[in-house]
Amino acid sequence: MSASPVGRRTGSPRYEVRLKGHLDPRWAAWFDGLDLTTEEDGTTALRGPVVDQAALHGVLQRVRDTGLPLISVHQLDADLEDSTGRVHLDDPGREAP
Repeated sequence: MSASPVGRRTGSPRYEVRLKGHLDPRWAAWFDGLDLTTEEDGTTALRGPVVDQAALHGVLQRVRDTGLPLISVHQLDADLEDSTGRVHLDDPGREAP
């Protein structure tokens, strides 16, 4: 059995895609396993693993097809996630993008 190199993450990278406006929860199935969260600030966040760049482009094409404006796409840092998968953006150790 081989060990992963230190500092290298295993599995698919996680992304957050943020949209302006709210998507109905029924759209969640269309985004292949990404969690859909409507936020109080009037945005929708899609979060979860994306296997590769081709899959990310597929997610972005589906975002385009919703008609909602794209606000941002971020690869999530696993070190900032808590046990629920939420990212703590106010972490003092986090560098600005």
